[in-house]
Amino acid sequence: MAVRTRLKQLTPADEEVLRLVGAHLGSLASRDLKARCRDGLEHSSETWAVRKRELTHLSSSRWAGSITKATHDQWALARRCQLAHIQNLEAGIQRIEHRLSQPVGQKGTKKTPGGYRSKREWHAKSRRLGVLQDRLAAARADREAGRVHVVRGGKRLARTRHHLETAQLTESVWRGRWEAERWFCQADGESGKRHGNETIRVSPDGEVSLKLPAPLAHLANAPHGRYVLACRITFTHRGQEWADRVTADRAVAYRIHYDTGRTRWYVTAAWQSPPAPAIPIEAALASGVIGIDMNADHLAAWRLDVHGNPIGAPRRFSYDLTGTAEHRDAQLRHALTRLLHWVRTCGVKAIAVEDLDFAAEKTREKHGRNKRFRRLICGMPTGRLRARLASMADATGIAVIAVDPAYTSRWGAQHWQRPLTSTTRKPTRHDAAAVAIGRRAQGHPIRRRTAPPPHDRSDRVGHRTVQAGPGVPGREETRPRIPGPRTRSLRAGRGANAGDQNAQHRPGRSTEHGFWQQDSLPLSL
Repeated sequence: MAVRTRLKQLTPADEEVLRLVGAHLGSLASRDLKARCRDGLEHSSETWAVRKRELTHLSSSRWAGSITKATHDQWALARRCQLAHIQNLEAGIQRIEHRLSQPVGQKGTKKTPGGYRSKREWHAKSRRLGVLQDRLAAARADREAGRVHVVRGGKRLARTRHHLETAQLTESVWRGRWEAERWFCQADGESGKRHGNETIRVSPDGEVSLKLPAPLAHLANAPHGRYVLACRITFTHRGQEWADRVTADRAVAYRIHYDTGRTRWYVTAAWQSPPAPAIPIEAALASGVIGIDMNADHLAAWRLDVHGNPIGAPRRFSYDLTGTAEHRDAQLRHALTRLLHWVRTCGVKAIAVEDLDFAAEKTREKHGRNKRFRRLICGMPTGRLRARLASMADATGIAVIAVDPAYTSRWGAQHWQRPLTSTTRKPTRHDAAAVAIGRRAQGHPIRRRTAPPPHDRSDRVGHRTVQAGPGVPGREETRPRIPGPRTRSLRAGRGANAGDQNAQHRPGRSTEHGFWQQDSLPLSL
């Protein structure tokens, strides 16, 4: 859990102290990250202790602990990204090799791609295969040697230095952003200490103070080498929860950073909440469920009762995933907030979502020339949506049920879009998919139960489609054709049951089955 507020009404002396502290600790963090990357796979607890002792006399023991922990987290993140890059390269190489082995113009199947369309494309892909193989060899060599490529301040901002005209920045403005991004002013909390943090301390009444590093101790304006800022802060969002933790001396981590675009100082408070216990699925589905279909620009949701029937009208929660990363994250967070508020208003305790993962679907060779579809898949924030929804639903007490995404859109449109359409309601394919997702979470088949045939003639509209139970295997598959003759396809007097009308299970017994014999007509009267 993280909340942020602005440091308002700072004096020039306060800003100067924050700049000096951030620059000094940032230089120490850069030095420590360089040492950690140099150690590579030979890192051990002894080398960690040596690095921490070297930083302690230049700052403090707690500042040194925060710096080394942040360094280890950054190095571990780089290793995970390196592994993901290697797996992506391997998938692309495997796909290209398969398509190069096929004849030119060979058509593919639904699950296996065919060959390339022309010799020109085949030649271009063969050259690209060599490029990807070289990249894979270099990435594997770096991983085996324990080398990672990390840029403090961000790789994107570092590359912007060579394209200042395109970014519409001057060298001085870029230099200010670069230095601000490389500052370090964050400290982890510690339970049992005063207000949950000894390095950056925020009292319940909003007073902010920080422990100055040893070289800057002469700037202190409070006892024990501390500096107290002139401003007072308040956390509007989850302020009561933060105040309860601070009053009880529970651990709270703080981070002070400077936004160069807005020229403002901010402080972020973060803490970890205990995970909520998992509830049985029967209890979660006791009040129904809301099925959610995630799309590139909106979330389609529909409420279902305990029997799997749609209730009310579908809802749509739109978002715009263009622009900066902060804008995309805010759009997604706002859409999920509106969704969870609507779920609480309905009184439902569970939501059903698809367990989507396009990790193996984003390669260039998976969908061929369909650039629009590949861009659509890459733009869907499946991982971020899963993490955001899990954390936000856990805070509101709503259970999340992940279901198999196979054929939900196709079967939902086939079985639910037309029956739910009326003069005042025009559901889309995505709304019907939300119904299919909710029914699958409840254990119901996606197919609808059809109405029984008329009592007069069962063959007029066809036989009833029986809804299979949850435990019946293959209930979601296409019904197999029943072998044998059909009454409508054979002429009169043919077939096994041609003379037996009771084989059609009609109510009552037909008069044709009774024994009768016509008397001969009299020749005269």
